[in-house]
Amino acid sequence: MNQNELKRLVGEKSVEWVKNGMIVGLGTGSTVRYMVDALGRRIAEEDLQITGVTTSSVTAKQAEALGIPLISVDEADHIDIVIDGADEISSYFQGIKGGGAALLFEKIVAVNSTKVLWIVDESKMVDKLGAFPLPVEVIPYGSQKLFDRFAAKGLNPTFRKQENGSLLLTDSDNYIIDLHLEQIDDPHALAEYLIHQVGVVEHGLFLDMVNDVIVGKQVGPVVLHARN
Repeated sequence: MNQNELKRLVGEKSVEWVKNGMIVGLGTGSTVRYMVDALGRRIAEEDLQITGVTTSSVTAKQAEALGIPLISVDEADHIDIVIDGADEISSYFQGIKGGGAALLFEKIVAVNSTKVLWIVDESKMVDKLGAFPLPVEVIPYGSQKLFDRFAAKGLNPTFRKQENGSLLLTDSDNYIIDLHLEQIDDPHALAEYLIHQVGVVEHGLFLDMVNDVIVGKQVGPVVLHARN
């Protein structure tokens, strides 16, 4: 099976965690698209009654087209489960997210969810984080000063750009600075440093957060239990 087939398998497997009456956080990314499609089919074929809370305008548009009822995170008195992808997951179940530039909304939904479920193909499982560039969402004002500070610290920053060369804007109209680190030996220390830099809105280290991971392997989806 190719990578897209593995993503489809875990996306379809993940909706087994969704039960009638749940409020479900809907993540963002290529793997999540398969999950949202599968949820839409369950709604159409099984009359599944759920409410979605989305983490990006892209996911919201897809969910609305499939007839998934949506509310905002502030309208939800709870979120039963969030199903999302990840760009890297370490052997200690720490994650990097934000390749789709939705890390801020993704983290807000995740920290307000009773259960966090990540769905990935096997290429996303690593020993240590860092080969995937770490996204940092920053406000535009003073962003070059932050960039220069990251560069002086040896964090190898780049501004994320669109295909036309302009700076990418998140759904909150912020910029993304990607840190090219190769290997992160102490993700907790790095997270602590980043979140205290003035102008940083959020970073893509998702630490001590996930409960279960569904990994797409050639033998089929494998469920890994990270923490209670």
